Amino acid sequence: MERTHPWGLSAPLRESVPALAAYDAGVAAICQLASQFDDFSWAAQTPCPEWRAFELAGHLRCIADDFHEYLDEAPVSRYARLMATGAHPDTLSRKLARQNAAELAALADAQPAEHIAAFASSARRYAARLSAVWDLPHHQYRDTVVTVGGMAGAACAEWHLHAWDLASALGSDYQPADPAAVLAGWRAGMPHLPLPAGSLGARVVRHHDPWHAVLAASGRLAAGHAAAAAPRSAWAAWSARLRRGRRD
Repeated sequence: MERTHPWGLSAPLRESVPALAAYDAGVAAICQLASQFDDFSWAAQTPCPEWRAFELAGHLRCIADDFHEYLDEAPVSRYARLMATGAHPDTLSRKLARQNAAELAALADAQPAEHIAAFASSARRYAARLSAVWDLPHHQYRDTVVTVGGMAGAACAEWHLHAWDLASALGSDYQPADPAAVLAGWRAGMPHLPLPAGSLGARVVRHHDPWHAVLAASGRLAAGHAAAAAPRSAWAAWSARLRRGRRD
């Protein structure tokens, strides 16, 4: 993985093997953390205010499938068209959040463990597709062309960030084994979300803490390491609806 800075600042992901090792580790971390949940803890709030843990499981399934769609249609996918607008990061985030909410609402009812299993299968199939097309353009944001390898870096960061979300919902902490690789992935795949000069994320990079830099860039660093438990009524209603559907 070629870098221009010890912590991977503004460097493309040239070599697929180390990047995909970190990607695979993120998928494995999500699966391992998901195995620790029960019916009660799946209702816990995550650091993402829009999702409880069981909703995050569904989101992971949706976004893994989205990555396949984006690759199938690169460099003219709906994601590429959105990024080509060069819109402000806040605008992009709002539009992606609406897309994520719509996909989650349309997702068929299933237990969270089923969503996690489907996510893992889809994410691993995606990784298997990448090496042959690693250097091809995936999309462009303003003056920056993001390659397929760069988007793999974004996916890698996403998996590790959501592993942190799941750990937080369990009241524990998570850090990837190779945080510098995750930061390099973020830099390569998320040019619309850089670490601005003087930001908390930029300061932690200077202090040699690449994982906290990723948490800061994603807006999570201030979220703390323990998510408060959400009311159980939403999970109870969802679970009852799922049971009724299986009896019908």
